[in-house]
Amino acid sequence: MESRAGFSFRLIAVAAVLAVLAGCAGRPEGVLIPSSAQAAGASKVDVLVATTRRPTETPGVLFSGERGREPHVTEIAVSIPPDSAREIGQVQWPSKLPANPAKEFATASVTPLTVDGARSWLRGHLPKSRRVLVFVHGFNNRYEDAVYRFAQIVHDSKADVAPVLFTWPSRGSIFAYNYDKESTNYSRDALEEMLHRLAKEPEVGEVTIMAHSMGSWLTVEALRQMAIRDGRVAPKIQNVILASPDLDVDVFGQQLAEIGENRPHFTLFVSRDDRALSLSRRISGNIDRLGQVDPTVEPYRSEFEKAGIVVLDLTALKTGDSLNHGKFAESPEVVKLIGNRLIEGQAVTDSDVGLGDRLGAVALGAAQTVGGAASVAVSTPIAIFDPATRRTYDEQVERLGNAVGNTVTTAVGQ
Repeated sequence: MESRAGFSFRLIAVAAVLAVLAGCAGRPEGVLIPSSAQAAGASKVDVLVATTRRPTETPGVLFSGERGREPHVTEIAVSIPPDSAREIGQVQWPSKLPANPAKEFATASVTPLTVDGARSWLRGHLPKSRRVLVFVHGFNNRYEDAVYRFAQIVHDSKADVAPVLFTWPSRGSIFAYNYDKESTNYSRDALEEMLHRLAKEPEVGEVTIMAHSMGSWLTVEALRQMAIRDGRVAPKIQNVILASPDLDVDVFGQQLAEIGENRPHFTLFVSRDDRALSLSRRISGNIDRLGQVDPTVEPYRSEFEKAGIVVLDLTALKTGDSLNHGKFAESPEVVKLIGNRLIEGQAVTDSDVGLGDRLGAVALGAAQTVGGAASVAVSTPIAIFDPATRRTYDEQVERLGNAVGNTVTTAVGQ
């Protein structure tokens, strides 16, 4: 008779396959064929795309899931339909080609670039903030998946950045987990080199890296290599956001130690109901995945506090993602938070976050200390573990306790 663990594993795997198939159903091939069609109210996002994928001759596909011999850089402009015609946090895939820009994402232009051309693009697209956002996608992503998803994130977050996508050779199949993992290793040097180039560009002020799922492994490995080669991560790389990181927690601890003290500020998005990471955990020897931990329990609570890592727990947040693996991109609240705060490295517990009543910015450390605050943390969709805020809160509580004690002592003495 099949064990309960074996049955659970099969159930998770089947659910994952069905979700992936449902997500890809009805998509036409070749969505990256440029279209001249325009729509009133549509907006455009220009993305610089660097890849280690192998080029393909298939029109509108551009790059396959196989590994290329050398990196390629392309400028892709994506047309996004008016906000009135779409749901924030979602990619409206074309039902047929050419796409209808009034209701669907569409490719406006595709321009292959040389290294010098990429530098010119960067200089021409840097905002006044001089900030660059690098996005590294996760497992099971085709080239066009990564391009459209990143364009959606940039648009919906209203991030004041020059958007740069790094896409590595993923076969876009739920059954290619090991191939994809090795492809991230294959791409470490290329990502490190790209980050070096961005950091050395005089016009660039700072770089934020946002990575999803398996892309988190690639990102942290590239930063680890940079720290080993150069003695530290380039100072311009100031913020690293890891969303649903598919990372062995033990390995992540070693990577952080090797990156050293002079490292960027790390922010994690975690969700304990992430079904994709449940499957990854089983495949990977039942070791906790970083994106699925509970930041309020030990040893994670102390380790995150010691490392100065801010953790946003999205477990209570509900989106349309059946695997609960892409909440960071599909939740309107989270994408706004990314644009308003995290990319700029600002604290997310300030009273002026300004994301409406659905976002609860609560320091988990404080919630664990004061019974009255615990219910607030439980009832809000997003709970935030911020070591700096916790220390500040604890200091305030201690001062308040001392003041109350002094008052009581004085009253008794009288």
